[in-house]
Amino acid sequence: MRSQVVLRALPFAVLLAVSVTDLLAGPDLGFLPLLTLGPTFASVYGSVRRTAFVGVAALALCVPLAQYQGVLLTRQHNITLATIAGVTAASMIVSRLRLRRERELADVRLVAEAAQRVLLRPVPRRTADLRIALSYTSAAAEAQIGGDLYEVVTTPHGVRLLIGDVQGKGLTAVETAAWVLGAFREAAYDMSELHEVGERLEASLGRHLSGETFVTAILAEVHEDEISLLNFGHPAPLLIRSDGKLFPVEPPEESLPLGLAALAADRPKPHRVAFGEGDQILLFTDGVIEARDPGGAFYPLTDRTDLLGADDPQEALDALRADLIEHVGGPLPDDAAMLLLRRNS
Repeated sequence: MRSQVVLRALPFAVLLAVSVTDLLAGPDLGFLPLLTLGPTFASVYGSVRRTAFVGVAALALCVPLAQYQGVLLTRQHNITLATIAGVTAASMIVSRLRLRRERELADVRLVAEAAQRVLLRPVPRRTADLRIALSYTSAAAEAQIGGDLYEVVTTPHGVRLLIGDVQGKGLTAVETAAWVLGAFREAAYDMSELHEVGERLEASLGRHLSGETFVTAILAEVHEDEISLLNFGHPAPLLIRSDGKLFPVEPPEESLPLGLAALAADRPKPHRVAFGEGDQILLFTDGVIEARDPGGAFYPLTDRTDLLGADDPQEALDALRADLIEHVGGPLPDDAAMLLLRRNS
């Protein structure tokens, strides 16, 4: 990457700039102590060996420059040499500590990603008269693994879906996601009504969660010409009609996330909307709509749904994901999950 090339070249560019400046300025101003910037910058990105090499290069430059300026072996020059050596040694220690931390973060990230892959099983691409597409983009910042979760199961009561987002990051969030997914997979088969599935999830989380941890989620159940949605404080999905009309499916009443039922007077109730041939519904986590471009503008999801017009739902969702990443201009700051359901026409 271009930024990596710049960081690798920066220490040497600094040494060159200081050397030229010292030659032009003469011995009166004394820019030689600034050669310590070379190993300092090297420790930000380079290895311990590379940092040491840059420090040696700084010392090697300091001697002929001092000779040229007529200050070699003076008291000030000896102090400069000692300063460069000391800063190089300190920079090598910093580089070693940085590399160790990077390895630890990489290990934590690998463990969390492996756990997520086990929990988030592949969803069926076709079930009944539905075609299903999935997109899951993991945040790339250090070990900031999130708790986004999803599931699609075919049960005796119809096709049921779950998409959710656990508060927080890291392995704790992944553990909470495991409880939610396990409870949903069991309840989706056992409970005849969608609200009973939600109650089972709430009861399960009540036994395992502590403090103010919560999970925003949407449960869905597909019927012959409709879809039922049970929203627990999650962003409203987008329903795209076969004629291209678009609107968010807001719940009739606002509801609290899973895990906060004790604070609510009433439990949320499922609501139905028409879902006929050629219709699509996009469920997503807040990592999608809260993604910002370099200027701070949020991703305009409702203005990008024309990308979902491809014949293959997975190709359509992949195009939307690519547009999201292009909007951000780099790694996403938070996990982003999207489920697209299309009723066959």
